[in-house]
Amino acid sequence: MAGDTQEPIPAEGDTIALQRAGSNLSLPARLEAILYLKGRALTQGELAEIAGASRDEVEMGLITLMADYAHRDTALEIRQEGKRYSLQLRDGLGDLVQNLLPVDLSTAALRTLATIAIKKRILQSDLVDLRGSGAYDHIKELLAQNFIERKRQSEGRSFWLSLSEKFHRTFSVKTDELVAQRKAVKPAPASPAVEVSDEEWEQAA
Repeated sequence: MAGDTQEPIPAEGDTIALQRAGSNLSLPARLEAILYLKGRALTQGELAEIAGASRDEVEMGLITLMADYAHRDTALEIRQEGKRYSLQLRDGLGDLVQNLLPVDLSTAALRTLATIAIKKRILQSDLVDLRGSGAYDHIKELLAQNFIERKRQSEGRSFWLSLSEKFHRTFSVKTDELVAQRKAVKPAPASPAVEVSDEEWEQAA
């Protein structure tokens, strides 16, 4: 129909990476993971493409997921805005989050950092598949604040991203403040990052 907004087509890497990672999960759980990792509102069509499911299945999965969140005692919620769905903090929690966060990072950059932390070590190209092209800006932001390190892949054109000493120091200190009696685990020293230009590492993904 004239005037309809065409849905963006998800990158093939998004579909492959997320289907592989969530192959043993239920559809609602896969949808939850997709909404978290993508960090933006998605249509049913985009979710269906990435999850490898039909739109009808995605619609039922979203209904199940939204009902589940409605009965959870959680700070998160599945939010529907028009034809798009996203995973967001409940209203009124913004001030609490800002007080708890030990760093000055955007929400999107924090999600990208969380993805790197889960993986411990991830190729830049794989991270961009999971988080979208906006990950380039997130990586620059994280590198600028020394929360991650980057070094060239020994074989191939991409780069390895890993957590820095500053990440472990900052977040372990914050955890100790919030959780009493918890012992901080000292991370193994990270390999020094190879300095490369922005043009080189953006072309490598």
